[in-house]
Amino acid sequence: MAMGTATGPYELRFDTGRICLDLIATTHPAERLDSLDALRAWITGSGLVPSGTPLAHADPSWLNGFRELRGETARLVRARPVPGSRTRELALARVNELALAAPPAPRAVPGRDGALVRELTGPPRCAALLGALARDAVELLTDPVARAGLRQCAGDNCPIVYVDTSRGRRRRWCSSEICGNRERVARHRRRAALAR
Repeated sequence: MAMGTATGPYELRFDTGRICLDLIATTHPAERLDSLDALRAWITGSGLVPSGTPLAHADPSWLNGFRELRGETARLVRARPVPGSRTRELALARVNELALAAPPAPRAVPGRDGALVRELTGPPRCAALLGALARDAVELLTDPVARAGLRQCAGDNCPIVYVDTSRGRRRRWCSSEICGNRERVARHRRRAALAR
């Protein structure tokens, strides 16, 4: 899946290293999936569907579905495994249920320049998109290497969880350009205030 990186702190972001974590990040710093247009932009920006895929058929139930999966995935990613935890068991059951749906079927077709491009065989259904996201969550949660790389951003009041794939596993922030830059600016201001 193609991933992009947003440039501003209040845009949709795709920099956590996993699409299911990018979905969780849509709650920070405020609700990002607050309209069907925002959801359509997120679906396309995340790479769940190729650019230009028609999503006009999305309805308000899609917002509910994506928000529900986001909440269940966040519970599983952020919680420490506690055997017998009813909340965790319910979240896991729901993610597993959503993962049963087959993801959207891609096909290769010639583009304008003759090179092959990806498109979907038809308009994607909500269940298919949720299935792709839930499968990503299942893969993340069951991969010991990826799970060991999960990190909470060290930025002030930033709840974003990301996969640290940096050399030495020393990444501290969800985004060096956003939280990392805020930290560097705050550090500079503290030093400047002490120098006065």
